[in-house]
Amino acid sequence: MRADARKNRDHLLDVAGAAIGEQGVEVSLRDIARRADVGLATLLRHFPTREALLDALLRTSFDELTARAEELEQSASPEDALVTWLRECVAWTTEYRGVTVLMAAAIEDAESALHASCVTLRTAGARLLARAQATGGARGDLDGTELFALVAMLAWLGDQPSLAPRADHLFDVVAGAILTSAGGAGTGPGSGPA
Repeated sequence: MRADARKNRDHLLDVAGAAIGEQGVEVSLRDIARRADVGLATLLRHFPTREALLDALLRTSFDELTARAEELEQSASPEDALVTWLRECVAWTTEYRGVTVLMAAAIEDAESALHASCVTLRTAGARLLARAQATGGARGDLDGTELFALVAMLAWLGDQPSLAPRADHLFDVVAGAILTSAGGAGTGPGSGPA
């Protein structure tokens, strides 16, 4: 790709990221083009569909979260690695309003432009979960698909204005339910007052 084409593409992604952060994933492509000071045809030449635009926008972040999981595997205890990655994944997901719905649909649709990135992200989380399970630090009745669903659920909370103030507390509750050791963010199921 020529340098000027790359610069234009990067500019479109920056503008799209800001627009989606403000208005959610259903923001008008025409609005994104207008904000970028280009015609809709120019936007569509770079990104022929909304999903293609979202894939390009999100893929870098997915790759960073996948690399972060690998880094945490090497540098943190299994429980800390899992909870840290989960928290970072949820925080990233809440940056783009409405993306959780797209991610949940894309992971089930092999034809989706987002499918491969979502599967890679789910695999990274599943690896961290399996590592914590192998040491007895995480409950054994969860799998990567369920962990991915928990990310979506926790991110959805952050998207809800009336629930957002409780999102951190609810994250801690969910993390505590995942972990089985007292050394993590909480204890396993059945502990605490009834």
